[in-house]
Amino acid sequence: MQLSELKLISASNIIKLRTEKELTQAELGAKLNYSDKTISKWERGEAIPDAYVLLQMAEIFGVSVDYLLSNHDSWEAPRDEAQESTRSYSVNVIISIAVIAVMTVALTVFVTMWLLDIIEWRVFIVGGSIAILTYMILDCVFKKARHLQFALAAFVLSIFVILYVFVPLAKPWQLFLIAIPAEIIVFLSCNIRKKPTKPWEKGTK
Repeated sequence: MQLSELKLISASNIIKLRTEKELTQAELGAKLNYSDKTISKWERGEAIPDAYVLLQMAEIFGVSVDYLLSNHDSWEAPRDEAQESTRSYSVNVIISIAVIAVMTVALTVFVTMWLLDIIEWRVFIVGGSIAILTYMILDCVFKKARHLQFALAAFVLSIFVILYVFVPLAKPWQLFLIAIPAEIIVFLSCNIRKKPTKPWEKGTK
């Protein structure tokens, strides 16, 4: 195998494994003590990491060095990191606008009721719960549920807060006793996926 071909194979594998780990070039570079420019150079097939760096990568990605240097699919030119950052930034802006819009509606309702001499601050509690739900939906659509477990935990807690505020009892603090196991169930459910088997461990069981 020629060196040029080996560079393209390693580039393809680094791109694939890095994106699967949801790491940016800068984040991977930080783990390896290299700049994002060096990572970009490797991913463009212009150079190949040395043996020590390949060992570090193998540990980070949970694969063998041989896997990094073996052909698994065709090489694809990496996307420009600046474009990825711009797209990520735009997605964050969209999500922020949607969440702020929900809270603006809640504020509008509050001010309208205030003008009618009705002070109902609980509108913000309901608005906050809806805002979290909106974030969850957009997180699933744009970010593949990257922060779903935290948003879901916050949403479940907000439901208990709504019940606490609106239930016609003096101090229904007992509701939060139920919230504790509910939060635990949320986090366990979001991490129920089995850890993938490492390539060199396949067939050993």
